[in-house]
Amino acid sequence: MSSIHLGLWVVVFLVAIALIFDFMNGFHDAANSIATVVSTGVLKPHHAVIFAALFNVIAYFIFHLKVASTVGRGTIDPSIIDHYVVFGALIGAIGWNVITWYYGIPSSSSHALIGGLVGSALAKAGPGSLNIDGLCKTIAFIFVSPLLGFFLGSLLMLGVSWLYLRTTPSKVDRRFRRYQLISAGLYSLGHGGNDAQKTIGIIWMLLLATGYASATLDAPPMWVIAACYLAIGLGTLFGGWRIVRTMGQKITKLKPVGGFCAEFGGAISLFLASWLGIPVSTTHTITGAIVGVGATQKLAAVRWGVAGNIVWAWILTIPASASMAALAWWLGQHFL
Repeated sequence: MSSIHLGLWVVVFLVAIALIFDFMNGFHDAANSIATVVSTGVLKPHHAVIFAALFNVIAYFIFHLKVASTVGRGTIDPSIIDHYVVFGALIGAIGWNVITWYYGIPSSSSHALIGGLVGSALAKAGPGSLNIDGLCKTIAFIFVSPLLGFFLGSLLMLGVSWLYLRTTPSKVDRRFRRYQLISAGLYSLGHGGNDAQKTIGIIWMLLLATGYASATLDAPPMWVIAACYLAIGLGTLFGGWRIVRTMGQKITKLKPVGGFCAEFGGAISLFLASWLGIPVSTTHTITGAIVGVGATQKLAAVRWGVAGNIVWAWILTIPASASMAALAWWLGQHFL
């Protein structure tokens, strides 16, 4: 077999791994867009995942590829990227996702991928290979996105409570059961638009590094975009029920009005981040929004111990996935 054909098969193998990561991203993060709508009883679980998957894929037609460009060109030095770096990044991200899914911890697939890229780059070329400006922006939003979700979720909840002050609880419940379908759809759009682009970015990075895409093009091949949106949609369709339970029931008890405010606040945050081209965590965003909604009722309504465990998972995500990625890079050097 010629070296060209060998190179092609390696690229095909890595693209397949990237799409598996994208599928797992949807599977792992399905809870972000459907947990509230399931926990409030607005949709049954199997209807909710179909609903969310549909909007994940529709995002393909709405969002520009700013986040993909940030991941592909703004995280690590493009000159050090090869198939070993991409392999290490993907294995590190997938490994952390599997661990957190198993324990039902809603961690960030996005930051697992960023951590994977950092670990692979450090293993290959040291600290000089990192794009500090791009990484600082991404790391800053580890804190900004949940705070923004918290602020918008609590503000919406307070506003809605004031507007419906004289309305009976049963009427509010019936009305927001319908409204929550809108908010869940918008959140799923934001989820697909931000998260699918991260995998688009890493496949684009791989194709540029291996010569299978031209550096003169401003966008990745259309098949990459379509495949990534389809993969994340299918992942959402299969869902991650362990995490649904944590997001929808363990942090705070939600009614349809609270679910609407959390999802709508989270959706605004995701739309803003995608417009700015910042790869944020849908998990961080919706968790902050849910906590914000719960805190407007009373601080005791939030199970702060559960929320604290989630925060620890956020802090550990980048270093843990980076460590696994560095090991995977070393193994790839020997066996790939």
